[in-house]
Amino acid sequence: MKAETLSKKIWFDGKVMDLADARIPLLTHSLFYGSGVFEGIRCYFTPKGPAVFRLKDHIHHLFHSAKIMGMTIPYSENDIMIAIINLIKQNNYNECYIRPIIFYGEKMDLLPTDDTPIHFAIATWQWGKYLPRETVTVKVSPYIRMSSNLSDMTAKISGNYANSILALLDAKRDGFEKALFLDENGYIAEGAGENIFFVKDKVLYTPNENAILSGFTRASIMRIANDLGYEVIEKNISIDEIPTFTEAFFTGTASEVNAISKINEYILNNKEEGPIVKEIKLAYQHAVHGEDERYLSWLNYVALS
Repeated sequence: MKAETLSKKIWFDGKVMDLADARIPLLTHSLFYGSGVFEGIRCYFTPKGPAVFRLKDHIHHLFHSAKIMGMTIPYSENDIMIAIINLIKQNNYNECYIRPIIFYGEKMDLLPTDDTPIHFAIATWQWGKYLPRETVTVKVSPYIRMSSNLSDMTAKISGNYANSILALLDAKRDGFEKALFLDENGYIAEGAGENIFFVKDKVLYTPNENAILSGFTRASIMRIANDLGYEVIEKNISIDEIPTFTEAFFTGTASEVNAISKINEYILNNKEEGPIVKEIKLAYQHAVHGEDERYLSWLNYVALS
């Protein structure tokens, strides 16, 4: 990330400060043990000015993750929503990525206790297209997606993402751009940081919720696809089914909607965005930019001074 794209101001433990002034102790529990929780959120420019996409849903999920990790938060969900809106104003962004994180502070015992400090930070920065091209190549990872009996996979816990890092490093070594996890039963689960959809005969297929971290972009795409007249089916999907699909795409806050051109040796739609992915991607862009009245309830507007 280029230095000029980083926040000028961040929110840290209830105060707005310069990013350069934010400091944490070296012996921070969440640094050593991955016990932090976070969300990724985007703000888009709309005809009514900047607006944060599904802010309430993201912050509610952030507090859910914190509860799973035993954290008592000294702020309300509404406090954090207001802090995010005000931080975007402070940084004078029309569009930005938003990263709230809650983490345990200075403690080296593995078990956090009631007196373990809890810190809450929010950063915003200008972050355009996350994935490198309109289509990406994907390797099915030799690592499986962490199952619900290994961790609470409904929470967005920092430490869980070591699994994704290993998968991406492996994919990169073999010349692929992204990784795809299977679950413990051998079915397709999700990308290293994205949900996945497949297309066949104008029907969208996506893995069952119990095998994935179900994102708000995924839920939005399912609603949009239904409104466009497409059926969406959640089911177990095997690798053997990949050659039967005509299109595939990732969804996520960072990646938005991004077509997949290749999974292992299987070529999908000749390395170009397929027509259904294009249609859904365009409809999603209209939704996040406040250009479709059906989805305006997903937006929290930021009134810049």
